[in-house]
Amino acid sequence: MPRVIPPVPDADDRAFWDGVADDRLLLQRCADCRVVQHPPSPMCPQCQSVDREWFEVSGRGSVYSWIQSHHPTAPDEKPRIVALIDLDEGARIVSNLDGIDLDAVEPGLPVEVFFAEVDGTKLPQFRPVNHG
Repeated sequence: MPRVIPPVPDADDRAFWDGVADDRLLLQRCADCRVVQHPPSPMCPQCQSVDREWFEVSGRGSVYSWIQSHHPTAPDEKPRIVALIDLDEGARIVSNLDGIDLDAVEPGLPVEVFFAEVDGTKLPQFRPVNHG
């Protein structure tokens, strides 16, 4: 059973997935008040503007929260850590955390993005900054 349901990009998130395909992490921000948001949406949550722009982010951030994922019927080969990442640019993103044992994860752990194919779908993933 595949772990990933492939995304079906629409007008709101197509730029995000196009960036992922090119190994680039893109976020949306309001062109008027500059509030960064993820996931993308058609309207700014701060000022309600519909003028949006996309920009490439560093892909660096820190772990805010995490869980070990347990699929009820098709367990992963190795434990999967799903983390909420605070990106340096001010948005949060949910992703897998790789390259670290569960007991070594802690709040504020510095991480960086990398891109990997999971069940045939390229996804942004994160690993500790000092990953070898």
